[in-house]
Amino acid sequence: MRRNIIPYNHTLKELARKLRNDSTLGEVLLWNELKNKQMYGYDFHRQKPLLNYIIDLYCYELNLVIEIDGHYHNYEEQYEADLVRDEELEKYDLIILGFTEQEVRKDMVNVLRAIEQYVLEHGSNHS
Repeated sequence: MRRNIIPYNHTLKELARKLRNDSTLGEVLLWNELKNKQMYGYDFHRQKPLLNYIIDLYCYELNLVIEIDGHYHNYEEQYEADLVRDEELEKYDLIILGFTEQEVRKDMVNVLRAIEQYVLEHGSNHS
């Protein structure tokens, strides 16, 4: 499979490293379920710079971005920014699955089920 190279802003590397150390509980919990190729052998990366964004979780083999949205003081402004981000990422044939921090914390079974469904429909039988 040919890897889809997506450019990124190199100045974000240090911030991405900091975000990996300061992850939300939801990000840590979901990462613990996806790291070490636990999802059908697919390799996920966390706090990955893509374009001018830092993506919560990314699997290049599946062209899959997973975003976990927390609580924001200015929800409407963040919502608009997320729409712009999603449109830009979709230009690179990336699929964005979004979950709330609350969903990940309280309903991990269904979050993993949604990710698994995507993997089974779009993956190339890795397992």
